[in-house]
Amino acid sequence: MRAVRFDVFGALPQLVEVAAPVCPPRGVIVRVHATGLCRSDWHAWMGHDDSIRLPHVPGHEFAGIVHEVGAEVTNWSVGDRVTAPFVYACGRCAECTGGNGQVCDNQEQPGFTLPGSFAEYVVVIEADTNLIALPDELGFVETASLGCRFATAYRAVMTQGRATASEWVSVHGCGGVGLSAIMIAVAAGARVVAVDVSADALARAEALGAVAVPGGGEVVATVRELTDGGAHLSLDALGSAVTSDNSVRSLRKRGRHVQVGLMLGDASLARVPMDLVIANELELLGSHGMAAHEYPAMLAAIARGELAPLDLVGRTIGLDEAPEALAEMAEARHPGMTVIELA
Repeated sequence: MRAVRFDVFGALPQLVEVAAPVCPPRGVIVRVHATGLCRSDWHAWMGHDDSIRLPHVPGHEFAGIVHEVGAEVTNWSVGDRVTAPFVYACGRCAECTGGNGQVCDNQEQPGFTLPGSFAEYVVVIEADTNLIALPDELGFVETASLGCRFATAYRAVMTQGRATASEWVSVHGCGGVGLSAIMIAVAAGARVVAVDVSADALARAEALGAVAVPGGGEVVATVRELTDGGAHLSLDALGSAVTSDNSVRSLRKRGRHVQVGLMLGDASLARVPMDLVIANELELLGSHGMAAHEYPAMLAAIARGELAPLDLVGRTIGLDEAPEALAEMAEARHPGMTVIELA
């Protein structure tokens, strides 16, 4: 099969022929029709994730059709239209049986610990736990755009963040995750303030219904003024020491901060204003994807037209364009999500 592969961290990936995957007994092989290009893929390519073993095929946001079914799989058939979370849960550990497969003790991740979806075929292990059926209303490009970004944002806003109508929500970083969070919060009836250094990103945020705040200035003071004393819920959707700190400091008393953007390298030990956390009884929460069993509510909202993730797709490209697109991600040349179409 054709796949995008890199053999050296940071070196331009290549479109090459590789061996097709073998179907595991409890898994399936999915023919990939579309797959998202995510900043997490860029981190993998740069060597920021120590789970990567070279040579490597990235990609973790995909949609397609079941091509082959393992002998022990009971719920799926060849031809089913499907997607899967970026965390493959084992289905048997304490976290999985408690409904929290997104933090499975034995998790695997396509595009990280396993070969990913920048390829014609990808394996989904433990298919009866991890596969998600697609409503007829959802196309493959739209579904691939959900990937880790929209689904992660959905859980961060609705489950971890507990956003409600009339609350103020601030979103720091208006990339794929941030714009998704804005769309979801607005749909929930919240009032949203969006922070970013990019004028294009802020324009997209405003189009979704947010109040735009340019980053780099007096972000905290501006957000607190716009929200009449601070946000009820704030999300760092970028993942940096600055955006995380601004998010926490933008909260009102008893507010909730959700860390969504990955904190890697030196940022993984970023300082937190714990004096404010204590004095104002703030909540600090993480959000790491979404388990497969939580997807139906989100997919139903999309099918009903309440959420429109396709509006966040900036462009679609072919698999042969993926290597250059991955290398360009740090430059943020293309607003909105990029989705790779294979079929």
